Amino acid sequence: MFPTDDTLLAALAALAVRAGREILAVAANGFEVVAKADASPVTVADQRAEAVILAGLATILPGVPVVAEEQVSAGLAPSEIGRRFVLVDPLDGTREFVSGNGEYTVNIGLVEDGRPILGVVHAPALGEIHVGRVGAGAAKGRIEADGSIVWAPIAVRGADLARLTVLASRSHGGADTEAYLAQLAGAERLPAGSSLKFCRVAEGEADLYPRLGPTMEWDTAAGAAVLDAAGGRVLDLAGTPLVYGRHGARRPQGWFVAIGDATVLEPALVAARACGFAAATAEIGE
Repeated sequence: MFPTDDTLLAALAALAVRAGREILAVAANGFEVVAKADASPVTVADQRAEAVILAGLATILPGVPVVAEEQVSAGLAPSEIGRRFVLVDPLDGTREFVSGNGEYTVNIGLVEDGRPILGVVHAPALGEIHVGRVGAGAAKGRIEADGSIVWAPIAVRGADLARLTVLASRSHGGADTEAYLAQLAGAERLPAGSSLKFCRVAEGEADLYPRLGPTMEWDTAAGAAVLDAAGGRVLDLAGTPLVYGRHGARRPQGWFVAIGDATVLEPALVAARACGFAAATAEIGE
């Protein structure tokens, strides 16, 4: 049987923390920002963190295909991924890293049959780590000065539909996001960066994270697994779960909503339809 137990989750969490140390070392010593072909920023921190993760995965999950952001950028993605594969974003939120606000993450997500089933999201600068195994629960860890981790279980909260807390990206907002938020009367905006938005919903600090723009699968797999394990859901604007690996994990996903309490789904989708966003899902995802 393919391993998806707590031993595997612990090994991947430890690997994410090692990668996080590489990022912190780069931040402490200064770095250059380079623009990739798609104009997104990349630093040596992205590259060093990914090297650590790839080396670790070769030992932890030998033979399992890995789709990692910087490898894909270099044209080195696996040609076949099969039913089970790993998605890696070694530094999600490079803009947050460059700005120094600390809201960037290391993401490792395990996908099986098109669904993220296990995820690790580590925020090195914040000393936080979130983990989840779908069907077994989710937890948040606080990394102590001696490197030990103090864990506590997390779960989504019940929603007050008249006072929703909605997460908005620090780096990827815009007119679409503003139009969407205007449809949710009484909603409170909570800014956050990177895949921490999934984790804030998972730990009950927010109710809804709408992503009104394309993302890559490595941006979302780990956070989606954490949220699912905590009792939430990540759905496209038709209300169906995102499917991973359909296009080899190298094409953008469509727009989506990440929710905690299931009662949030209807107002989340109504707001999207009111803004005319539903059609964008099919356009991007097909």
